[in-house]
Amino acid sequence: MARARLARMSDDVWLRPVEEADLELFFEHEHDPETVRRSRFTPRERERFMTHWATKVLGDPTVLVRTVVVDGETAGSVVSWWEQDRRFIGYVFGRPFWGRGIGTRALALFLEEEPVRPLYADPFAGNTGSVRLLEKSGFQRTGEVEHGENVHIMFVLGQA
Repeated sequence: MARARLARMSDDVWLRPVEEADLELFFEHEHDPETVRRSRFTPRERERFMTHWATKVLGDPTVLVRTVVVDGETAGSVVSWWEQDRRFIGYVFGRPFWGRGIGTRALALFLEEEPVRPLYADPFAGNTGSVRLLEKSGFQRTGEVEHGENVHIMFVLGQA
């Protein structure tokens, strides 16, 4: 399979389909204490995580998900899914890959594969890295939404 690729900067970033072996690392990313703090997402216990990925992510043909690879090493994932009549995007990267422009390049590659517009995202308002990534990728703020006790910023790419 040909790899999607952007011009090489300092890291070779590309996307590929998710392999079963990736799930253990994705589980670790979801449980990283700093990821939890920044995202305000409650991590799932192992069985629930694996079931979610098997049925709701990999088992759903309407979901587009890719593993992000940097210099041959699995760095994270990018996914889009339907939530009622809106297509959302999400991503999680391992901490060693933060702050290097990898998210920006990976999201650009993913947006080349994901044809649906408008495309939505709603990161926790305090997750400045995620907010900045969406802004750099062309997403526009459209308001705020509450998830439990947390305020999230609603973003859209394309006309809503």
